[in-house]
Amino acid sequence: MEIIHVVLGKANPERMNGVNKVVNELASQQVIAGFNVSVWGITEDLEHNYPYRNYETKLFLKAKFPFSISSEMEAAILKKDFGTVYHLHGGFIPQLFVLSRFLYDNNIPYVFTPHGAYNTVATNRNKHVKAIYRRLFEAKMLKKASAIHVLGESEICGLKKWRIKTPVQIIPYGFAPNVRAEIILDTYKPFIVGFCGRIDIITKGLDALLEGFKLFQKDKPDSELWIIGSGSELAKLKEMINKLGISGKVVLHGAKYGFDKEMLLDQCNVFAHPSRNEGLPASVLEAASLGIPCLVTRATNTGKAIEKYDAGIVIEETTPNLVYEGLLKIHHAIVNEDKSSLLRSNAKKMIREDFNWSFLMESYRSLYAKTLQ
Repeated sequence: MEIIHVVLGKANPERMNGVNKVVNELASQQVIAGFNVSVWGITEDLEHNYPYRNYETKLFLKAKFPFSISSEMEAAILKKDFGTVYHLHGGFIPQLFVLSRFLYDNNIPYVFTPHGAYNTVATNRNKHVKAIYRRLFEAKMLKKASAIHVLGESEICGLKKWRIKTPVQIIPYGFAPNVRAEIILDTYKPFIVGFCGRIDIITKGLDALLEGFKLFQKDKPDSELWIIGSGSELAKLKEMINKLGISGKVVLHGAKYGFDKEMLLDQCNVFAHPSRNEGLPASVLEAASLGIPCLVTRATNTGKAIEKYDAGIVIEETTPNLVYEGLLKIHHAIVNEDKSSLLRSNAKKMIREDFNWSFLMESYRSLYAKTLQ
C-alpha cells in the first residue's frame, strides 16, 4: 500500500501555513512507522527550496485556472499501481475538487482532511460564497471520498450540517518532541505569556488575547506577552497594540523556526492560543511538549486532553474576559500555589500519552486499509 499526500504548497515546515506543517510531520512519522509515503505538492514553482525530509516529494505546477490540474499530474496518477491511496488536505480548494473528480472517475480511492475548514467560524467567513461553492463542488468531493478524516470534534459539528454520509473518523496528529525541549532557563524573568502562529487576528483570537492580556497586565505589572509569528495582518496587529497602550509589554519576535523558536517558547510561563477556529494547532502541542501549560479554547480541539491531564486552562469562548480570567488562574497556580513543576510534568505527559505517534499510527494504518477495501 502506497500513501500519497496531496497539498497546495510544498509541505514546508518553515512557513506559517499550518496545513503544510502538519502534512510534513504526518508524512515524516509515517515513513518512520514503515509506511510507503510520498507528498505531492501543487505549487507556484518547481523549486525544491525546503529542508531535508525522509519522504519523496513531487511538485506539479498550479495552473492559472484554479479548476484544473496539470496533465503531468494526471499522467503520474495513472502510472500508479492498484493499492495507492491518495490523502487530500485542505478545504475549499478548487484544485483538490478537480483532483478528487479525476480520482473517482478512475476508481482510485482517496481520503480527505479539511483541517478545520468546516468549523462554524471558518464557514462564516465569506459564508454566501462558501455556501454556493459547497453546494456546487465541496459536497460532491466529500460524497465521493472513501473516508473523511478530521482532527477534532469541532469539525464534526460543522460536517453534520452538510448531511454527508461518507464515513468520518477522528484521528489527531501527534507530536515528536525534540531532545532540546528539555532546556530550562533558570534566570530571573517576568511572567511571560506566549503565542506562536500565523498572524490571523480573528481566527487565532489575537484581538481577545491582546485585550485580555491588557487586563491581566494591569493586575500583574511584571508580565509580558510574546508573539512569535508573521502574516499579512501584522501591521494591523501593531496598530491594535498601540491603541491598547501595551506596546511596552508586548514583544513581537517575528517568524522563528527550529531551535530559535524553541528557545523563545521555553521561556514562556503559559502558552495562550484562544482560537475561534482550528483543526488541531501544532503550536499547542509543541508548547506542551516543552512543558508549558496552555490556555486554549474548545475550538482548538485540545481542550479535552488539557483537562484530562490538568495541563492548563480551557475557556469556552474567545473573549477578553475569559482570557483574562484564565491567565489569572494559571498565574495563581504557578506563583501562589507553586505548581509550575507539576503543570510542566502534566503537559509533557499529555504529549507522551495522547499525542504519541507510535500509538496513533495504527489508527492511520486502519483508515487507509479500509479505504482500499
